[in-house]
Amino acid sequence: MIQVTNLSKSYNGTTVLNLPHLEIQKGESFGLVGNNGAGKTTFFSLLLDLISPSSGHIINNGVEVHTSEKWKPFTASFLDESFLIGYLTPEEYFYFIGDLRGQNKADVDALLLKHEEFFNGEILKSKKYIRDFSKGNQKKVGIIATLIGNPEVVILDEPFANLDPTTQFRLKKIIKDLADDPNVTVLVSSHDLLHTVEVSDRIVALHKGEIVKDIRTSAETLKELEAFFAV
Repeated sequence: MIQVTNLSKSYNGTTVLNLPHLEIQKGESFGLVGNNGAGKTTFFSLLLDLISPSSGHIINNGVEVHTSEKWKPFTASFLDESFLIGYLTPEEYFYFIGDLRGQNKADVDALLLKHEEFFNGEILKSKKYIRDFSKGNQKKVGIIATLIGNPEVVILDEPFANLDPTTQFRLKKIIKDLADDPNVTVLVSSHDLLHTVEVSDRIVALHKGEIVKDIRTSAETLKELEAFFAV
């Protein structure tokens, strides 16, 4: 599904990401972990063509990300609040994304109803602009917006941050449900090792821009990661 070849990103002569080879299979639930500055967000930004690589390339479902836009219809993401449109209400934003994704109002309403519990009564019909919500509630809007249009690739950067424990639990269920679909590839990055292990089939750990662990999730994965990062 996603193939990375000789990918690197440097700033002012300092390499912040160096991935000679990485493959993420279709239907895989892929967790990316690492400390601040490890290269997690840089990798996602390259995958979404938000920044240009210093070398190498990424293929997303047969499409080279940096030379074509044909990957966009089947890829959805939420990295941070900059992906939102602050002067819209949540409903206006959801319908806007739906229009981009070829979804009508009824399609979007059905998705919102399905995830009503995730919103916890704080998002819809609030008559508030997105910019006036807390960071956590803005994140709820961004995460659910990625699900509009049934994307084949879903990319979430630090999705558990700024969410209360109940919402984190509900989010884990959403991600697990996505991962159960063999046609959906889910990529999640997080500082939270426990949450990432719980929702991922496979974990890749980055350190100073390089892969230091690539493991299938098992009963021992959390202990292995904790031991590595405790050093």
